[in-house]
Amino acid sequence: DDRLIVQQAGGVPYVSGGVGDESLQRLRDRASEFNLKLVFAMTSGAHLSTVRVTVADAKGSTLLEAISDGPWFLAKLPVGKYRVVASYAGKAHEQSIAVDATALRTVDFRWSDE
Repeated sequence: DDRLIVQQAGGVPYVSGGVGDESLQRLRDRASEFNLKLVFAMTSGAHLSTVRVTVADAKGSTLLEAISDGPWFLAKLPVGKYRVVASYAGKAHEQSIAVDATALRTVDFRWSDE
């Protein structure tokens, strides 16, 4: 199946994947439809999947909660400031981000190999 399934969580469209070259290329082709791109990897560079993603708005309300199917997670958020938490193997990383309507904001999350 070479289609990307765009899912919704809390009214926020998102898609994830990127395991294998074909999946990555499909995500690259669609990236312009989104304004946030999260990338998950180990510090060694090994890509991760099954990362739990939570996005909360400036007031602390959770907008999106999902499990990423691969190292790339694309979402289309309303313009604003957000707190993104990515959890993998019991370790959570948190970043504060701001997104606008047009530019694709890329945020890397890396977990140590220890």
